[in-house]
Amino acid sequence: QVQLVESGGGLVQAGGSLRLSCAASGRTISNYVMGWFRQAPGKEREFVAAIHWRGASTAYADAVKGRFTIVRDNAKNTVDLHMNSLKPEDTAVYYCAASIHAVLRRSPNDYVHWGQGTQVTVSS
Repeated sequence: QVQLVESGGGLVQAGGSLRLSCAASGRTISNYVMGWFRQAPGKEREFVAAIHWRGASTAYADAVKGRFTIVRDNAKNTVDLHMNSLKPEDTAVYYCAASIHAVLRRSPNDYVHWGQGTQVTVSS
């Protein structure tokens, strides 16, 4: 079983930056595709970014492409999401998740392990 814990959320002004971190325990995540999702109040959980277990392949939602970067450190069992040029519409609870699929996935249904989430609030 993999336990995931997110950190790094907070309140930031529009145009600012935040770095979210996901720490895994229980077992190594080096064989998992890792993803970040977010959920705003009244909305469904949506895909933000994913990274292949080798780290060479990534995928981003169109809404964050060019502003967010996902990176992983398999030795440290962590996955980070670097968020720049934040907008008020980025406000949401951000979740880290692990998928056992061999290729990048964008659907929450393809992820089996989830963290509790961390709140990101971007003020205008």
